[in-house]
Amino acid sequence: MRKTAKYQIRETIITVIADEPYHPVCLDTIYRVRGELEAFIARDPYFQSTLEPYECPADAPDVVRRMCAATAKAGVGPMAAVAGTIGCMAVEAMAAAGAKYALVDNGGDIALVNDEPVVVGIYAGESPIKGLGLEIPPRDTILGVCTSSATVGPSISFGNSDAALVISDDVSLADAAATALGNRIVDVASLATAFDFLKEIPEVTGAVGIIGDKMATYGRLPKIVRAHVDYEKITKGD
Repeated sequence: MRKTAKYQIRETIITVIADEPYHPVCLDTIYRVRGELEAFIARDPYFQSTLEPYECPADAPDVVRRMCAATAKAGVGPMAAVAGTIGCMAVEAMAAAGAKYALVDNGGDIALVNDEPVVVGIYAGESPIKGLGLEIPPRDTILGVCTSSATVGPSISFGNSDAALVISDDVSLADAAATALGNRIVDVASLATAFDFLKEIPEVTGAVGIIGDKMATYGRLPKIVRAHVDYEKITKGD
């Protein structure tokens, strides 16, 4: 039976939607991956604090290598990809264990594999642009739908976006690029040029930017549909 549950593992706060037997697989993976990441940060605290791409050492764990590779392409610091990378590795583990439908929402950064259509809501805080979602068709490979915001949540942003959403098959890259996009959305006029850097990142298939009452899109997006976005289901801290 499919189960929706919220879990907190230190700073990682996630919502998981999957058949019940796969929830322990998800949690075990997150504990392991977080342990590897925390050990690496203890070895080099600069990794956690830098806002610039980080040169990854050859002996770094997989989670660190993924974060470094993604953020090098997006031009941001490695921690900009932490939520998407952890979520992706959890979904990978569930899929390897047999899950056909598994979704992990790690603070607005979503990794999913789905054997039936699923609507991912677009949440832009106090923006009047509400009630929209992306209809993701069935797929047997993992997809990343990641969102950064200057007005929602604790993430660092140098812009003023209410939502900067990026879609990619590389979930780590979707997370990193969402941060980079959010940094570039500083006012309504910036929506005209904020997406330009994505032209150099072909792995990004689509993006959405929202600031105030204005929205712009980039690339090939899933169908945008009307959706009820339940605030209580949004993964957030208490």
